[in-house]
Amino acid sequence: MQYLAGTDSVHTTAAICDYLVDRAGPDDTVTVIAVASPDDPTARRDGEEALNVAPVRLATVGDVETELRTGTPAAALRDAAAAADVDEIVIGTHSGDPDATRTLGSTARRVLADADRPVVVVPIPDL
Repeated sequence: MQYLAGTDSVHTTAAICDYLVDRAGPDDTVTVIAVASPDDPTARRDGEEALNVAPVRLATVGDVETELRTGTPAAALRDAAAAADVDEIVIGTHSGDPDATRTLGSTARRVLADADRPVVVVPIPDL
């Protein structure tokens, strides 16, 4: 299977990896994408840190790829899912920021609304 994971923080990546660790195996591919504004160095740093978590937490998965993109998160995930023809998209319920609301975030709502393949929304644990 090919999975696409969308993240914006270390906490979101960890939650996604907790979901994938028992599902993805040596024959699978997980592509993890973080989307950050090129004008926001903090968001870029957070995205890079988020991407560093996946290869370590998913060491038993056949192929783990990471990519930092710019643009609108939902559109970037939609485009990446289509380009790679992934089987499943995995995202967090909301931003991994500790100050984020605990409701379904705007990116998650957009990804779900535009989805043409299964989307799994994982909860982000409270810190």
